[in-house]
Amino acid sequence: MKQLLFTITLSFFLIQADATAQLFGKKKDKEDKSKTEKPSSELKNYDKIIKGDVKSDEGLFTTHELDGKLYYEIPFDKLEKDMLLVTRIVKLPDNFGGGYINAGSKMNEQVVRWYKRDQNIDLKVISFQNVSDEESPIYKSVEANNFFPILYSSKIEAINPDSTAYLVDVSSLFTDEVSAINAMSDRLRKAYKVKRLDKSRSYIASAKSFPENIEVQHLMTYDAGDPPSRDQAGTISMLLNQSMILLPDEKMQPRLADERVGWFTIQKYDYNSDKLKSDDYELIRRWRLVPKDIEAYKRGELVEPVKPIVYYLDPATPEKWRPYFIQGIEDWNAAFEEAGFKNAIIAKEAPTKEEDPDFSPEDIRYSVVRYVATTTRNAVGPSVSDPRTGEIIESDIIWYHNHLRSYRNRYMIEAGAQKESARTLETPEAEIGEMMRMVIAHEVGHALGLPHNMKASSAYPTDSLRSASFTQEYGLTPSIMDYARVNYVAQPEDEGVRYIRMMGPYDKYAINWGYRFIPDANSKEEEKPILDDWILEKAGNPWYEFGSGYGAADPRANRESLGDDHVKSSEYGLANLKKVVPNLVEWTAEEGQGYSELAEVYRELGYMWSGYIRHVTANVGGIYETLKTSNQEGVVYEHVPASIQRKAVAFLNDHAFTNHDWLLNKEIIQRIEDDGAIDRVKSLQVRALSSLLDEDRLLRMVENESLNGNDAYSPLEMLEDVRTGIFSELYRGQAVDAYRRNLQRTYIELASNTIAELEAEENRNGDVIISDIIPLMRAELEQLKSDISSRKYRTSDKMSRIHWNDLLARINKSFAQ
Repeated sequence: MKQLLFTITLSFFLIQADATAQLFGKKKDKEDKSKTEKPSSELKNYDKIIKGDVKSDEGLFTTHELDGKLYYEIPFDKLEKDMLLVTRIVKLPDNFGGGYINAGSKMNEQVVRWYKRDQNIDLKVISFQNVSDEESPIYKSVEANNFFPILYSSKIEAINPDSTAYLVDVSSLFTDEVSAINAMSDRLRKAYKVKRLDKSRSYIASAKSFPENIEVQHLMTYDAGDPPSRDQAGTISMLLNQSMILLPDEKMQPRLADERVGWFTIQKYDYNSDKLKSDDYELIRRWRLVPKDIEAYKRGELVEPVKPIVYYLDPATPEKWRPYFIQGIEDWNAAFEEAGFKNAIIAKEAPTKEEDPDFSPEDIRYSVVRYVATTTRNAVGPSVSDPRTGEIIESDIIWYHNHLRSYRNRYMIEAGAQKESARTLETPEAEIGEMMRMVIAHEVGHALGLPHNMKASSAYPTDSLRSASFTQEYGLTPSIMDYARVNYVAQPEDEGVRYIRMMGPYDKYAINWGYRFIPDANSKEEEKPILDDWILEKAGNPWYEFGSGYGAADPRANRESLGDDHVKSSEYGLANLKKVVPNLVEWTAEEGQGYSELAEVYRELGYMWSGYIRHVTANVGGIYETLKTSNQEGVVYEHVPASIQRKAVAFLNDHAFTNHDWLLNKEIIQRIEDDGAIDRVKSLQVRALSSLLDEDRLLRMVENESLNGNDAYSPLEMLEDVRTGIFSELYRGQAVDAYRRNLQRTYIELASNTIAELEAEENRNGDVIISDIIPLMRAELEQLKSDISSRKYRTSDKMSRIHWNDLLARINKSFAQ
């Protein structure tokens, strides 16, 4: 899953006094801060403060720990320098934040500068979203409307002995509750009924200064009425790490983003633009990779970067998994070779205390793959970047231990029909290791700047996923950044097929586009035509298209789907599930144990069934999105062809809205529960039906009909197909079983609720909703009422007749409201 790059920076700015404080472009030349300054008569004597049993550390700032206080010596030449302040959790209570906040989690990130103000030092928060050249007249307006907020302020205590730095007591920055750098959000404060920060049990634990960064750890203790773990005596304590890193004076040349290639980005607003508005653009987030030998690079030779990307393995990582983690990280070298780099990314085991006593996973100079011992079933790949240019400074990949369980279960469910090695709770190490390798590769992809590309899964022909030669060369999708974990399309007779995802051609293309060094381009603007040409070279090939899958109506950007024909792919997937279910009791059995594993796997199998249904449903009322610029031919949005939509509804009638005797396996149910089977199937079917009758979907179909006329699959036709499918017993004069009765009642409930909710919205707003949804739903209920009235006695089954009369009463009640 995780998708996921943390972007808590924005939420911090909402908390602070001014959410839009900005950097406006290049700064004016400042006076030389390296000059010595004469001590003020108001200042104390340095030697009277820094004395006795003091623990000092030299680096970016010299730090002093003394009597529970922390002092910084802030050099004159580091004032008004851009520094990145990053907050991470080092230790925390069990289940804090519901299990998704763990040791190593990044909580806040912002750029700060230290300013001298009279006899004070102010720490201000800086942002770089709005920009303008200082020489431009509009600069003054941008400056006046985007004022830097002060995060922290402290009096200058003294000047250091060689008169090059101010001595400042910064203790309260870490022992008081400063919202910008703590981990107790308003949501968590409310959930745990936090009353206050207990300063008597909060303190600075350590401070270390390195040449380019300072690492401070401090413990925060809160009084809480409802802490996440009951054994915490009414308190919540957590150890935080604050990293302050000096950002480079020599900025990386930024690269303009393009929505046709997926990247995590930074938004910019240039008020110096000649356009009749601010020039809105985005920069991609990426590591700074520069070839050691630029001339050799120009000749097309593979060249090592000046500074490679290095990941260290958490010492807590079990030894048997380390080779797979290293492979997953270094798999990306194949993609970087497409961009002209060799050995661009390196994985190492963390040094021992003897090898490097100063090494710390919390040190922002080191990127670490953390192994977190929690029951959370996930992995994430966040990163920290320079908001001025998009340069990624550091990242931590987090692997949660119980994610192994997710892949064990999925492998059994989706490959058990085809592979004997998947038919066990003890998945062979080589296969679970390969899955872990690809999960780490996926998360490293996020840390390199790549978001999810859910559209990739629709690029390959469905039947190609049954081919050994194709899948072994190209994988399951063109991108490892898709959610396509196991090949559920392959059938038992398909030998030699690859079952686990891998890196694909899109990944190499995207890394080349984002990371290839362009020696002759001296600005982001000069790079753009070259980058555009690289996109146009691949235009029209679905292997190289991007679609995030979030908030879109494109069925090709489904999560967890495979293949270009969702109906066929889901039919293959369901065929495999039907072979798996009768064997689950045997495959999950453990000597002397109960049936909790069986219950878990069986429950997750139902979710996967629901996923296959969802993939098909997305085609109904779906709209293909093909991202283009104005110099490309063709449109961006096209409605899914009517023939595909009809085929999808026919599939749903055959597989979603029918009996599921194969799923309601008595041997399983009688081992895991005393009741609830009917409700479980009902909930799966209700979810599918609710999605199909979703208002937005119907509105898209109405619009499609208005644009394409008879070529469209109209909502009226769709509703008629669904009604005749769900109520097929009525039209065939057959008895209705308990499962179908549930579904039919749900249909009337959904249709009635849709009408009621839309009419209530009209009443609330005082407006008439200009939509065909209400009349369409009302017409369906009217037709159903008429059909039930004329056909209800065509079956001799007493329960079915009672059911038909009940449906009539429900429809009449709906009309009476």
